[in-house]
Amino acid sequence: MPNSVISGFTHNFLGKAPVWYKQVILLFLAINPISFYVFGPGVTGWLLIAEFIFTLAMALKCYPLLPGGLLAVEALLIGLTTPDAVYMEVLTNFPVILLLMFMVAGIYFMKELLLVTFTQILVGVRSKSALSLLFCGAAALLSAFLDALTVTAVIISVAVGFFSVYHKVASGKGYQHKDHNANSDDDVIELHREDLENFRAFLRSLLMHGAIGTALGGVATMVGEPQNLLIAKVVGWDFASFFMHMAPVSIPVLFAGLTTCWLLEKLRWFGYGGRLPKPVRRVLEEFADNERNKRTKADQAALWIQALAALILVVGLAFHLAEVGLIGLLVIILITSFTGITDEHQIGKAFQESLPFTSLLVVFFAIVAVIHEQHLFKPIIEYVLSLPMEQQPGMFFIANGLLSMISDNVFVATVYISEIKQALDAGSISYDHFQTLAIAINTGTNLPSVATPNGQAAFLFLLTSAIAPLVRLSYGRMVIMAFPYTIVMGAVGLFMVINHI
Repeated sequence: MPNSVISGFTHNFLGKAPVWYKQVILLFLAINPISFYVFGPGVTGWLLIAEFIFTLAMALKCYPLLPGGLLAVEALLIGLTTPDAVYMEVLTNFPVILLLMFMVAGIYFMKELLLVTFTQILVGVRSKSALSLLFCGAAALLSAFLDALTVTAVIISVAVGFFSVYHKVASGKGYQHKDHNANSDDDVIELHREDLENFRAFLRSLLMHGAIGTALGGVATMVGEPQNLLIAKVVGWDFASFFMHMAPVSIPVLFAGLTTCWLLEKLRWFGYGGRLPKPVRRVLEEFADNERNKRTKADQAALWIQALAALILVVGLAFHLAEVGLIGLLVIILITSFTGITDEHQIGKAFQESLPFTSLLVVFFAIVAVIHEQHLFKPIIEYVLSLPMEQQPGMFFIANGLLSMISDNVFVATVYISEIKQALDAGSISYDHFQTLAIAINTGTNLPSVATPNGQAAFLFLLTSAIAPLVRLSYGRMVIMAFPYTIVMGAVGLFMVINHI
């Protein structure tokens, strides 16, 4: 315990994070102002990006909102960006913030339906390869018409439900035990520890297959990812024309991705191939039977309401009847109104998962504002546009992919599509070439960006969600598990961009 006020400050700084981690963050905060005045804003901007990525990589040591937020505040204080620039980034991405606030909460109120549905799939499909293909393919299909973050929220909700059920049993408790901490293995019975670790490996692989699936499907349509809609508006494509322009790249990559999924499960490489232990399967089967037997008429009515809300959600998102976040709010209103959830504190629990990540995303936009203000990517864009025309699509794909890995694919796509639109308006490129480059930008920001969790919001959401610490899914492990997909999707995507668009 601290024996002085100073030691109390030291103890409280970043809470239970390791001492070495606290020292590294303090070192970052000390170095940045010195770097700014010695080397200038450009070098310091790249240094800040590296530091922020470090906080994401260490997400299991300390939630990145805290150290990342301190770095963002310091960037504002030393003049790397301005509050107005951060506000404009947030305003530009306000639909994503709305989505996180309301859609993730909406999914929370559908968790009973999701758990029932996916439990039947999990206990019904015994082949792990088939189950993985099903998760990856379903995520791809849903992401093409819905939104990758929404689909990821569904997968996370289901995985948390599965893990909690077995963790209670492994700790010697019943399914319905309320006050249970799934983050701690202290009460886990020794007999169940090996099965619990194998179950973690099983869920990790399903989560990663599902997350990759959101990228495979998200690239194909104008509603799949936020930047797709922006690119479609700038180029002048509707839903059908966007799909047709992307199909020469997105369809081959989809089949390559699904093949990779199947091979990884068969070969058990890169952390894949974990099987569902038989004791765990028995527990989940018993849980499903128990839930079905004790379901009252009111519970059945609630499931029907959730199913109706899910249908409204799919139709609303597929036809883009309103902003995604507003549709999520509609889902919350419908389900709570017709299932008897009227207490403010009950409703508030739904927002516990989404609001920390929403705050982290705002901090991320502050880092993006630094990139924008300091024009850190501009030399790369100018170099690519100076190349011969036939080389530009492939180089745009590579440049977008690499930058999306370290930054944000929405921001990278926004910057690049704006630059080539200016080139079109200036008469430097033709409209046909402009469309070709738009395809390269869209596929480049959507496919290789799966390499790191900060490349796509859905991956970052998965890393910082409740399920990540439960199944020991760290930044490094996500990078390793995404590596084979990155190589395959990147290589096939690049080949198709160079040769078939």
